[in-house]
Amino acid sequence: MVPRSASVQLFSLIILSGFLFFETTKLGSCSADRNVGCKETERKALLELKAGLTDPSGRLSSWVGEDCCNWSGVGCNNVTGRVTMLNLRNEFSDGEDGTLLAFGGEINPSLLVLKDLIHLDLSMNNFEGVRIPNFIGSLEKLEYLNLSSASFGGVIPRSFGNLSRLLSLDLSYYLFEPIANNLRWLPTLFSLKYLNLGGVDLSKAKSRWLPTVNMLPSLVELHLPSCGLSILPLTLPSMNFASLSILDLSNNNFNSTLPPWLFNLTNLVTLEMHSTNLHGALPETFGSLTSLRTLDLSENSNIEGPLPRSLGMLCNLQTVNLPSNNITGDITDFVDRLSACINNSLERLDLGYNNLTGRLPDSLGNLKTLRFLKLWFNSFEGSIPKSIGKLKSLEEFYISNNQMSGSIPEGLGQLSSLTALDISENTWEGSITEAHFMKLGSLTDVSIYNNNPNISLVFDISSDWIPPFKLRYLNIRSCQLGPKFPTWLRNQTELVTLVLNNARISDTIPKWFWQLDFQLDKLDVSYNQLSGRVPNSLRFISPGTVDLSTNRFEGPLPLWSSNITMLYIRDNLFSGPIPRDISEVMPSLTDLDISQNSLNGSIPLSMGNLSQLTTMVISNNLLSGEIPNFWDSIPSLYILDMSNNSLSGSIPPSLTSLTLLKHLILSSNHLLGKLPSMKNFTDMTMLDLGENNFSGAIPASIGESMPSLLILCLRLNWFSGSIPSQLCGLSNLHILDLSHNNISGNVPRCIGNLTGLRSNLTNKDTKGLLYNERFKVVTKGRVLEYSFILYLVTSVDLSDNNLSGEIPVGLASLTRLGTLNLSMNHLTGNIPAEIGNLEWIETLDLSSNKLSGPIPQTMVSLTFLNHLNLSYNNLSGKIPTSNQFGTFIDPSIYEGNAGLCGHPLPTDCQGDKEIPPVPSADGEDDDSKSDRLWFIISVVIGFCFGFWGVFGTLAVKKSWRYAYFCFVDKVKYAVLDFFSAIATYLQKRS
Repeated sequence: MVPRSASVQLFSLIILSGFLFFETTKLGSCSADRNVGCKETERKALLELKAGLTDPSGRLSSWVGEDCCNWSGVGCNNVTGRVTMLNLRNEFSDGEDGTLLAFGGEINPSLLVLKDLIHLDLSMNNFEGVRIPNFIGSLEKLEYLNLSSASFGGVIPRSFGNLSRLLSLDLSYYLFEPIANNLRWLPTLFSLKYLNLGGVDLSKAKSRWLPTVNMLPSLVELHLPSCGLSILPLTLPSMNFASLSILDLSNNNFNSTLPPWLFNLTNLVTLEMHSTNLHGALPETFGSLTSLRTLDLSENSNIEGPLPRSLGMLCNLQTVNLPSNNITGDITDFVDRLSACINNSLERLDLGYNNLTGRLPDSLGNLKTLRFLKLWFNSFEGSIPKSIGKLKSLEEFYISNNQMSGSIPEGLGQLSSLTALDISENTWEGSITEAHFMKLGSLTDVSIYNNNPNISLVFDISSDWIPPFKLRYLNIRSCQLGPKFPTWLRNQTELVTLVLNNARISDTIPKWFWQLDFQLDKLDVSYNQLSGRVPNSLRFISPGTVDLSTNRFEGPLPLWSSNITMLYIRDNLFSGPIPRDISEVMPSLTDLDISQNSLNGSIPLSMGNLSQLTTMVISNNLLSGEIPNFWDSIPSLYILDMSNNSLSGSIPPSLTSLTLLKHLILSSNHLLGKLPSMKNFTDMTMLDLGENNFSGAIPASIGESMPSLLILCLRLNWFSGSIPSQLCGLSNLHILDLSHNNISGNVPRCIGNLTGLRSNLTNKDTKGLLYNERFKVVTKGRVLEYSFILYLVTSVDLSDNNLSGEIPVGLASLTRLGTLNLSMNHLTGNIPAEIGNLEWIETLDLSSNKLSGPIPQTMVSLTFLNHLNLSYNNLSGKIPTSNQFGTFIDPSIYEGNAGLCGHPLPTDCQGDKEIPPVPSADGEDDDSKSDRLWFIISVVIGFCFGFWGVFGTLAVKKSWRYAYFCFVDKVKYAVLDFFSAIATYLQKRS
């Protein structure tokens, strides 16, 4: 399929060569008054060509009869009757079945019989890798050749160099597989005006491509996008292709600055160099490109510095597109200069996806012909300039994802041509009134929401307001639209997308809303205080999304049309059973979240018919009964959360068939039995089976088959046996919780192989770990819940088991470990001195074991440690006092260790008591006398320096003395005046 830009290029090419071409040819058939018929030899040649082609669409069914000039796609000269044009372009290429309707087969050499052929178009077909016919280079009268997107194979034939009359050549994307080409055949095409080699691998041309192209003096358009070019020469001795008006070098990897020769192309109208790995600043020489209408330097992440002032002198500029760069600087001067152009015709200004800074200037309003203004994804500050209301031609206005703030000007309401408005992801404040929408009769798309958690933008709109527009897309988030449900939505009958998220609406949705004749693709009213019952009356188009989460809706679970694919109604007051016909009413569901409600009963067997489900979250309800055995009917499921219910029984066998499962969360139920083999869960990242009644050994398959596992929680069960050494192979694990079981044996010595606890974790490392659920971690002596920062949590909890033996030294190598809990076991031996290597440890609990020996002095280096418990062991020796240990003043941290001594325990260590000094006969020791003597001496010296430093100076220096006493007098009179004023005031009051 050819992109839309290719159609534009083709159109411009037809304009370029059309006058001469249409004087001598006609499309489809000859004129009615023509006296010359089709040549028999050429008719037979065309039939031979037809015989070699496959024609699934039957487009060549018209190739019958004697006059081939009447055949579809054939054009003849009106005088000679000879075939001059053959247009076999696939006209169905833009449709879904374009490839199925394309010509295929081979190109018969009989084509050489058409000696006067000047126009040949085989584009958009599927010749399945057949080499480009070499004989095409013998059609010496060709002026137009288009083989683009025709799936030919092989390199471009050198015989193409014989086509010296060629005006237009389009070989863009002629094949799928990359084959390196050179351009040795190109220099002889002196007449060439249009050249498109987009997608052709020109890596063999290296730096020669530019001098070769420069040998074409008539070239007007050059398109070389995605050609594998890596060298952009900075110099060009002579400028032969000075007539160039369109240059497209996008999607190459030049790693270069903009070359100086580029700014000698003064006829350039379009310059496209996006995604070419350009770097450096934009030069002032842009001012020489005075004919420029389109400039695209997008997605060059290393372009930097301010925008050049000369850009503002491009008075004929119609499109500026600089997205996705690291361009920095203030565009005020740039816009000022643009607006100063008398004949300014700027229609499209796109500076999105940059790092532009500063405020938007008032002069922006002078760009009267502007139709499309895109400044999104930058770092602009300040508010929208009031002059924005002058842009009467503006149709699309995008300034989302900046750092803008302040109030939104009412001038927006004057943009009568505006169809799309996106000012989201900024920090707006103040109010929005009817004046902001006064003349926006063309408006169809609106997106307004703050990135500030404290809502500061209020909709102050009266209840009887009737909007002048009919919206299709409305997205309002984190703004105060309530407390009442907005009545102005009553006439918005053309809405397709409606989002009123976190809008502080505390009301019931009125009946008139449910009765509107909507056909929505998305309804999102989540994070409000909406209440009442939800009817099933709304209609949706596929794929439909409904999000009613975090409200106070009640009643039975609502079901909508079969077009719903995503249903989120968590955190409400819905009750009753899950409807048994859920799979019949909504068979297309892919995402289902009905958690945090009061749903009861069992899981209906009909849910097994939801074969397209990828996410099923039914946690935090009152569901009971056994887990159904229908999971092999839902093969695409990758999130399954049934936690915090009252489910019983064992894990059904079919659940282990879910090979794509990434999150399995069954915690806080009444499940029992032994765990099945989990060898099929090769993509698992989170396995939480805690707080159940599972028993037996921990399956070794967890460590053998889950290389991506990040969280393993089996706490509060009845697991027995030893910890499988295979768990040490979970190199990505960052939370391991096996606490409160009956596990025995030693802590595996290989535990130091958990390399995920030795490296820095980022949000990217755990991308996709969470979907909307909180995870409990026992840390700092209590149970804490984590969600968005879960990737920062690292923990190993093996507490309350029957583990024995010594603490393995390998644990000390887990340098990024935040919580280590080995309490309530039977561990013996010393605390390893290497434990001081746990530089990130915050919680360390070794209590209720049989550990002996001293507290290692290395532990004082654990500067992040804030929760420590060493109680009820056999530790001995002095408690360290430096660094963090100075803050552990709770004696319970060390109680139950008879051999420990020192602060904060009441037991002093032997040898710690100091011998008091012997007093002298008068009751004072010598040190006290000496201290008192030095104190008296220092007081006397201080008094002398202080007194004579001030008054001595006044006695000697007359001017200082005069100034000092004048100041004292002023202060005295000021005080007297103050008290006099107070007295007068009180007297008047009395």
